[in-house]
Amino acid sequence: MTDTMNDNYIQDPSPPLFGVCIPCVGGIHSHSSSKQTSTDSPGVCAFILTFISYLLIVATFPFSLCLCIKVVQEYERAVIFRLGRLLKGGAKGPGIFFIVPCIDSYRKVDLRTVSFDVPPQEVLTHDSVTVAVDGVIYFSIKDALRVVTAVADYSHSTRLLAATTLRNVLGTRNLAEILSERESISATMQSSLDDATDPWGVKVERVEIKDVRLPVQLQRAMAAEAEAAREARAKVIAAEGEQRASRALKEAADVINESPAALQLRYMQTLNAISAEKNSTIIFPLPIDLLSQYMKNGNNKNGKNSKSKKDLLSDDE
Repeated sequence: MTDTMNDNYIQDPSPPLFGVCIPCVGGIHSHSSSKQTSTDSPGVCAFILTFISYLLIVATFPFSLCLCIKVVQEYERAVIFRLGRLLKGGAKGPGIFFIVPCIDSYRKVDLRTVSFDVPPQEVLTHDSVTVAVDGVIYFSIKDALRVVTAVADYSHSTRLLAATTLRNVLGTRNLAEILSERESISATMQSSLDDATDPWGVKVERVEIKDVRLPVQLQRAMAAEAEAAREARAKVIAAEGEQRASRALKEAADVINESPAALQLRYMQTLNAISAEKNSTIIFPLPIDLLSQYMKNGNNKNGKNSKSKKDLLSDDE
């Protein structure tokens, strides 16, 4: 019995009108792929609904123009669907475009650059240091059709992908690289995000790392290390300065030793400097020749005393 019914159904060349519409909408479309849906003919029901919609537009003219004519701005595009199918010709705009009420629906897409903050992400670096890093992403839409048809919420998806990419990229870097190589990290993140969002019709224009927050204990350790390094450099610089100053003094002493008059000039220059800075100081100049004579006499007496002591010691023996 069932075999004969199936044979009769297959051999029937002209099924009724509603028998054609129901299999087209419910049977064929539910089991076909998305590419087949976009290329198949709309069906008889779609033609009927379209014809009725145009009749309503003509019957209510010119009042129907308020519902049929739409406007999009210079920075916007409109993606139109007719009975769930994407219209040919791509996105409409900017300017005026026409839709058919009841069977057409459209969605506006903003093409301007959008920026959003990536919330602080706890990242474990390659050298096992936990840091909190946040950033900012700038992106825009380059293909309005793919933004509408390829992804449900392009903005939310881009935000989640940016946070994940930030953690993945920083997890492969050391703390020193994160602090000093922000530009290269931003370029790596931008290329990775741009490749991932290209099928969605989104163009990632710029990625910037805003702040890197370190633990308090690590900040104190780094501050102590930097202070010790600065003190070490200061001591080295001071030692090098003293070494150079001693060499200069030695050279000056050699020059003064060669010319006795130079010592007198230096003495007078010192007196001039002291009198200019400290006006309340009383200075009694004393000729250096007298001092040198007394120093020679003192040296001679010391020599005689030492000789006499040596003679006494030899007599005692």
